[in-house]
Amino acid sequence: MKNYLEFEKEIKTLEEEVDNLKSPFGSEGISEVDTKKIKNTQEEINEKLKQTYKNLNSWQKTLVARHEDRPKTNFYIKKIFNQFTLLSGDRYFGDDKSVIAGFGLIDNKSVLIIGQEKGEDLNTRIERNFGMMRPEGYRKCIRLMKLADRFQIPVVTLIDTPGAYPGIGAEQRGQASAIANSIETSMSLTVPNISIIIGEGGSGGAIALASSNKVIMLENSIYSVISPEGCASILWRDPTKSLQAAEAMKMTSKDLLHFGIIDEIIPEPIGGAHRNPEAIAEDIKHSIVKNLRSFENFSREEVYDHRKAKFLKIGRDQGFSKSSDLDTGLSYKGSDIQKIKMHIVKNKLIYIGIGLVFIAGLVSIIY
Repeated sequence: MKNYLEFEKEIKTLEEEVDNLKSPFGSEGISEVDTKKIKNTQEEINEKLKQTYKNLNSWQKTLVARHEDRPKTNFYIKKIFNQFTLLSGDRYFGDDKSVIAGFGLIDNKSVLIIGQEKGEDLNTRIERNFGMMRPEGYRKCIRLMKLADRFQIPVVTLIDTPGAYPGIGAEQRGQASAIANSIETSMSLTVPNISIIIGEGGSGGAIALASSNKVIMLENSIYSVISPEGCASILWRDPTKSLQAAEAMKMTSKDLLHFGIIDEIIPEPIGGAHRNPEAIAEDIKHSIVKNLRSFENFSREEVYDHRKAKFLKIGRDQGFSKSSDLDTGLSYKGSDIQKIKMHIVKNKLIYIGIGLVFIAGLVSIIY
């Protein structure tokens, strides 16, 4: 049974009409199927989907990212990777079912796959804790990322979580520390790591695994520091203002690509990823392979510097780069105009003094 969002009511009506037309059993018994009408109605559905999804606002995209039928991590792992070997446990407390992790093959190359899993039905969603990871989940990821780094195996993460689990037990077991250590580990890897946001990228729960060389989003996914409802509750004390919050937060893939937060957008099939899971899985696989190949000739140090420069660049014009081969640090790299502005600001007192001397000399000449 298909699930429809509120803005898909017309599409639901048309698809129900198509299902009725395809049935040979009418009110008067067996009747001939009207293939021409079916074709015309299907074309109308496709056009309606195209127009609807072309004009989605930020809140509607949030609903699509959370869609019940949207493909989850488990589906993508089965479709994209071969010989996947599941690994469990953090070697301290236990195993977190909300994250699937293990080694597998893509394009005949070994990779570490880490994916946040929400679950397919009520029972699996409870088991997976609705994709909200606990400290043991992050510690499992840290353990496996360090293992992959030791054996020079790239890391691929699939992000789909409303956020880290906020329960008292998680806090007692060091949730904040686990997230911070996961970010630190992701940033310090000397192998390429690629993150694909397949649904929700919520809060530190997502950032903990998305601090990567390449951050890629599906077209209708979201990535933000807080949910629109949470933001509306804090700013306006009114959760119903989720639309205003979603628009203000700039959480869609298009906005984040514009600001340089992410590196690539994978277009979704008409009507969202849930309408053609096979096609979107193939597109994700192609993107992963393409981005992994782009790092083939990078040394371990270059991979690390690429990731470091990528995050330092956010909000800083052209960011940072190595000033020389002998230099182990990164220096700021900006445009010529930006450099001139920085020079003037830094030496403003000197320029003010020169200006005053010039004005005084000009006045003495005139008088």
